Amino acid sequence: MTLGVIEIDRIIEMAWEDRTTFEAIEHQFKLTEQEVIKVMRTYMKPKSFRLWRARVQGRKTKHQKLRSFESGRFKCTRQRQITHNKISKR
Repeated sequence: MTLGVIEIDRIIEMAWEDRTTFEAIEHQFKLTEQEVIKVMRTYMKPKSFRLWRARVQGRKTKHQKLRSFESGRFKCTRQRQITHNKISKR
């Protein structure tokens, strides 16, 4: 599969996001975790790649099976609904 500039940019963006799993990247782009790592190594500066690998390695949120929550985003119990672009006051 040949990847264009837009796809590579999106893969790198998704890989940097803490809550985007490798399974989500695989579902969207048909790339395994090892292939994502190869893309990151190829298209990033060496220092940036090392920082990313250190952050991602062992991170539970990057693997669907290791997550302790089903899906979606974390929402604090103190967080209120946002209505009409104004945050409700406590």
